[in-house]
Amino acid sequence: MSQPEQPSAPAKSSADEPWPVRVVSQKVGAWIAKLGWVWVDGQVAQISRRPGTGVVFLTLRDPSADLSLTVTAHRDVLDAGAPGLAEGARVTLHAKPEFYPARGSLSLRADEIRQVGIGELLARLERLKKLLGAEGLFARERKRRLPFLPQRVGLITGRASAAERDVLMNTRRRWPSVDFRVINVPVQGPTAVPQIIDALKVLDNDDTVDVIVLARGGGSVEDLLPFSDEALCRAVFGCRTPVVSAIGHETDAPLIDYVADVRASTPTDAAKRIVPDLAEETTLIQQARRRLDRAVIALVDREAHRLDSWRSRPVLARPEVLVDQRAAEVTGLRDRATRSLDQRLGRADDDLRHTLARLRALSPRATLERGYAIVQRTDGHVVLAAGEVETGDVVRVRLADGELRAEVQR
Repeated sequence: MSQPEQPSAPAKSSADEPWPVRVVSQKVGAWIAKLGWVWVDGQVAQISRRPGTGVVFLTLRDPSADLSLTVTAHRDVLDAGAPGLAEGARVTLHAKPEFYPARGSLSLRADEIRQVGIGELLARLERLKKLLGAEGLFARERKRRLPFLPQRVGLITGRASAAERDVLMNTRRRWPSVDFRVINVPVQGPTAVPQIIDALKVLDNDDTVDVIVLARGGGSVEDLLPFSDEALCRAVFGCRTPVVSAIGHETDAPLIDYVADVRASTPTDAAKRIVPDLAEETTLIQQARRRLDRAVIALVDREAHRLDSWRSRPVLARPEVLVDQRAAEVTGLRDRATRSLDQRLGRADDDLRHTLARLRALSPRATLERGYAIVQRTDGHVVLAAGEVETGDVVRVRLADGELRAEVQR
């Protein structure tokens, strides 16, 4: 007996003709089914093998984001591709997305599972390293100097771990008054990366924290994978606070070591880098004070000797000597000036007397006083010869004392 046909849903939903839940569920399942089979890469967060069933349930997490999907696979598929699979391992699987309408959930059904080996992991890390390096996350010029003496140190590490103990103990041994803000997080496994990123954000937003330390002890390549995660590397790159990477041992080099502002080889080495040694600094201060004392004493002694030498000079020992010398010089100069002036005045007086005597000797009056006379015509012309006047002319005879008028006779 045939079942009655169900009425078909309208092509488009509207407020007047909405789709029933079953229709929406069917359409979502149809859309998901169109994706087909895909290869998926992820990290195993959980494995569930239920007794009495041949199905294994996996929780597959994205290493770089807080996302996960459920994967179902037959036990034979898991045993064939990854027999020793454990939580935290990286896998690549061939699966088909499936939507379960009854639960409204999405999962992957895998028919092949491959566990990623060490070689493949290292190759992926090398490709990621080249990518981040090309983007400038490893650039040396962007790395910041650590503060000489941080007021507060932020520490991200595993709870009650040897790395935490090493950082705290060695740092406080070097500088007892250092203050810490410690955030404990998982340092391996599928939940490590998101919790470390959240801890970074908390410490980076704390204005009292001057430097952030990421610390973890050594481990295998798989154990240190969270510290090569791309999202974590970018989170460290985006921090405003200087970050110190103290992951693993000397030979361990996760990608975060290249992004951090300072790379410490071990957690103990990180303690040496974030704070100075109080004993060493005290010794340096004492040495500097001794050098300063010697320099000041030498300077004072040198200046004291210089003052003594100045005070021993005659100009300071007997300052009146300088005044006496200058007074004697002034007196000598004044006497020389007086003698020179007297000599010049005497010579000038002699010259004046001689000139006056010459003038008097050449004066006509002096000639008249010796008995001579000057004969002039009435027009004032001096008569020098007898022929210049005629008989009967009246002439004026000028004497040394007065003058006479006379008439010329032949």
